[in-house]
Amino acid sequence: MLTVAITTTIPAEVIFAAGGKTVDLNNVFIADADAAGLVETAERAGLPANTCAWVKGLYATARRSAAQAVVGVVEGDCSPNAALLDILAAAGMKIIPFAYPRADDYAAFDRAIGELETAFGVTRAQTEAMKKRFDDARRLVKIIDDAAWQKMNIPSGVSFASQLLTTDMLGDLDRALTELTATVKKYAAADNSAGADKAPLAVVGVPTMIGDLWDVIENAGGRVVYHEVPHQFSRADFIGADVVETYRHFTYPANARRRLAEIVAQCEKRRARGIVHYVQSFCHRQLHDLLLRRATDLPVLTIEADRPAPADGRNLTRIEAFLEQLR
Repeated sequence: MLTVAITTTIPAEVIFAAGGKTVDLNNVFIADADAAGLVETAERAGLPANTCAWVKGLYATARRSAAQAVVGVVEGDCSPNAALLDILAAAGMKIIPFAYPRADDYAAFDRAIGELETAFGVTRAQTEAMKKRFDDARRLVKIIDDAAWQKMNIPSGVSFASQLLTTDMLGDLDRALTELTATVKKYAAADNSAGADKAPLAVVGVPTMIGDLWDVIENAGGRVVYHEVPHQFSRADFIGADVVETYRHFTYPANARRRLAEIVAQCEKRRARGIVHYVQSFCHRQLHDLLLRRATDLPVLTIEADRPAPADGRNLTRIEAFLEQLR
């Protein structure tokens, strides 16, 4: 089976339609028991110390991957991605670039997805057929996500993980459906008393490298009702839409105006009382913190980390104080 590594969310329906599977390098990297060691491996290979640790983790994970190709997003994601793909290509890896159009334009997204289909020898009809199968998983994700904010009966980490697995469907759609079904059965209809006294939070920004962030938030009296990044990755709000329309409304790679408007709308819908904005050291998206604070009247706590590790004392204290203030 064709195994394709991806550097972030792409229309993975195309890969599956070609008889392959996707492996999200981010998920493999951050789930590794020695994720910090992978960052150090990349630094020993020559990647600069002041490069984002996600980029370094992607490099080290890709280099040891058995994938036959890497689909890298060169527009709409991490700004150093193009250089990372150059380095991986020089190491002999097959690289297939994918660019999210900057404009919210159906025709532009149609062309971008069409180019990916051409690269993998897939027709649009095959992609759409696979989109319907992906939507079976997305329906389960939506049940979990809706319960998380409507009933507050889904622990923050469970909600996060359930949405995040849609980036690559675990490389096995049947397995993804099994895991999501089990989560729905365990939590979606559960008593919501455990979350009734917790402050509803939104967590926005790039994926966190603070490994125990959800436990820290829960222990401090909060519960995450909106995970911006995995919610965007899941595309669960576009069940039944065609594949172009589904990814055309993917705001994470879009300009800041569209992305922030979506964050504000979701916070209002889910009645979040505060926002935790995670920023990654050496990431260009740190600059969006200023725009986020201008876009919302909600209290915003900005936390930062460099590499994979538990919450340090400073972030732990600030999260606890923030939640105490909200309560």
